[in-house]
Amino acid sequence: MTVLRIYVAPHPVLKKKAEPVKEITPALRKLMDDMLETMYATDGIGLAAPQVGQSKRILVLDINQPRGDDIKPEDRRTKPQCFVDPEIVWSSEDLRVYNEGCLSVPGQYADVTRPDKVRIKYMDYDGKNQEIEADGLLATCLQHEMDHLDGVLFVDHISKLKRDMLMRKLKKFTKENEEDMAESHVLL
Repeated sequence: MTVLRIYVAPHPVLKKKAEPVKEITPALRKLMDDMLETMYATDGIGLAAPQVGQSKRILVLDINQPRGDDIKPEDRRTKPQCFVDPEIVWSSEDLRVYNEGCLSVPGQYADVTRPDKVRIKYMDYDGKNQEIEADGLLATCLQHEMDHLDGVLFVDHISKLKRDMLMRKLKKFTKENEEDMAESHVLL
């Protein structure tokens, strides 16, 4: 498996609507494997294909993994999940606020309000049609990653004032960490 480069805002690939997949191929399974490897290597809990420069409606996540700098990527795998062409078919009226971050907006966090529960239909890694009802962190993570498939970042859910401030901080963060980011898996 390969660790892929992650694109950072405001890269144009992150604002583009991803294309439907329709059919699972060996190349797409390899992409999903590489996305999982990348997610684990960068200490993320979710990753969407546009974040690695692929305009495909694919996301991976593992919200149950142990976290921390001392844990090796191969020890993080607890319950990896792959979602191809995911679609929200129902969402609750109850809302949940979660302090979100993003591998494509490194070092920045903001409170985002989303439906507390969602039902998603999708194809799994093997191309089988599935449906899942999610709540809590799983629901938040799915919605966050599905936003990427439509060219939406978590910062698009906050006020313009907060977004502008956060993007200025991101610019400063990337400039200050340019060397480290160039050596890591981040593409500026």
